[in-house]
Amino acid sequence: MPIPCSMRKIGWGVGAVAVVVAGAFAVTLLGGEPRTAAPGVCAHLERAEKGAAYRALDCRSPRANVRVAKVVDEASQCPKGGAPYTVFSGTDTLCLMPNFIEGACYENDRASGVRKTDCTAAKAVRVVRIAREPVECPNGQRVTYVEPAVTFCLVRVSDLG
Repeated sequence: MPIPCSMRKIGWGVGAVAVVVAGAFAVTLLGGEPRTAAPGVCAHLERAEKGAAYRALDCRSPRANVRVAKVVDEASQCPKGGAPYTVFSGTDTLCLMPNFIEGACYENDRASGVRKTDCTAAKAVRVVRIAREPVECPNGQRVTYVEPAVTFCLVRVSDLG
């Protein structure tokens, strides 16, 4: 199964720093039943041979690459108006967003879209600010989600000097 398109777009956007996550669409992944699926719960989401693999993790884990934004009955109910959510469908349908941590660095990853990395990595992008509302970021390098309201301000590490 291919990488979720919205996570892949964030990975590409992060790598390019433009971080333009175009379109309001969601990719649905079918997989096993998530554990403790509730808003705010973090997990590792990765492609697998027979579907997507979802594993609940502590949000502080470096492998926790997504956070549950909302639990809905069907993918069309994921919030619209900001960056697209990755949708995971098992027993519940989960609207997922990246689990970025302020000050941490990330890079594109073929298996999971984006992954936490060392800030010395050649294509690393640093999360310089996380705001719980829409805000302007330097050079417009941001990813904004509407529910919960959060804006990630990003900068390419190589641009930091």
